[in-house]
Amino acid sequence: MTSAPPAGIPLGATPRNQWRVAAASADLVRTPPAPRPARFAAQPQDLAIDLARTAIVVIDMQNDFCHPDGWLASIGVDVAPARKPIAPLARLLPVLREQDVPVLWVNWGNRPDRLNLSPSLLHVYKPTGVGTGLGDALPGGARVLEAGSWSAGIVDELVPAPEDIHVAKYRMSGFWDTPLDSILRNLGVQTLLFAGVNADQCVLCTLQDANFLGYDCILLEDCSATTSPGYCMQATLYNTRQCFGFVATSEALAAGIQTC
Repeated sequence: MTSAPPAGIPLGATPRNQWRVAAASADLVRTPPAPRPARFAAQPQDLAIDLARTAIVVIDMQNDFCHPDGWLASIGVDVAPARKPIAPLARLLPVLREQDVPVLWVNWGNRPDRLNLSPSLLHVYKPTGVGTGLGDALPGGARVLEAGSWSAGIVDELVPAPEDIHVAKYRMSGFWDTPLDSILRNLGVQTLLFAGVNADQCVLCTLQDANFLGYDCILLEDCSATTSPGYCMQATLYNTRQCFGFVATSEALAAGIQTC
């Protein structure tokens, strides 16, 4: 059966999920993207993924978490581990963009009035009510992880491209109370690469929720890090391999892309 050429006006924010409509008809047939497989080493098994249905989710690579003048450093946390993903991400993201793989930055971005933050969430970072917690003023005047501020900005070494997608979150998981799932489904994405900090907290919580929602999940080990004790990272890698998906490196992924 020969299909007629598309007619009508496109309706939808992205060609990946569009109708075509006219006065007397609506064409709901989507044109599936041609598969673009990439094969690479991973754990617990080597992988083949479809780049046409893949996106990378980069979590919390922000000044307050990663910069020596940011929030965590100001309260005595050694942020050197949180900076380790910067170099591998700076190498990998251009490779993914060249393959038309969407890049999503999922970052803390609190309201100035903090009405998006519950007492239970504030308690995590300010358990006695004393100190500098979410939304509080830092010595330089910026407020911790406030949307639009330097504190919540992505570190200078990682420069978003104009086509990248930004999602503000207010929980450990990037899926709760955000449009992340709707965006990914509009993009026709099934496989998610995960990167960022802290691997055992926001990255893992987002990855777990992605798994529960039916996405394929791959944690990029060298593009993820944590300021928590080393055993937390080891548990994260173990649980990802065992329960929630796969673990790979950016080098293995890039090598697989080059040969696809």
